[in-house]
Amino acid sequence: MGSLSSSDPYGSSSLQPGDFRARVMDAARFWEPRRIVYNGLLTAVVLGWVVKTWPHFRPAFEMQSLLMLCVLALLANACYCAAYAADIPLQMLSLRGVWLRWRAGLWVAGTSFAIVLANYWIADEIYPYIHP
Repeated sequence: MGSLSSSDPYGSSSLQPGDFRARVMDAARFWEPRRIVYNGLLTAVVLGWVVKTWPHFRPAFEMQSLLMLCVLALLANACYCAAYAADIPLQMLSLRGVWLRWRAGLWVAGTSFAIVLANYWIADEIYPYIHP
């Protein structure tokens, strides 16, 4: 049937009433442990910039800047949630098995994009406007 069972590891295109919930749970089991790595990598990017250019970033360490940093972290995690918008519908297709083998590629591509975006944002939008 369309449920996630050991006899049908990739499901089918016909969904039973409980299947949507099963797909959401499967997506959460895949994406949420990787969110920790995603956040760790973005934190490493930020810390790398601060450590590498420490005297320059010293004036930025004030309450308002830390609040803005928290907002940017929340936005990065909101963007991470976009993976669910792709994953859940793709799990409902008849090619679910192919998607399950390739969704790690979406994680790598999305995380790589986030790292590039974080570096750009720091280099172009934050670094130039901090006056030591």
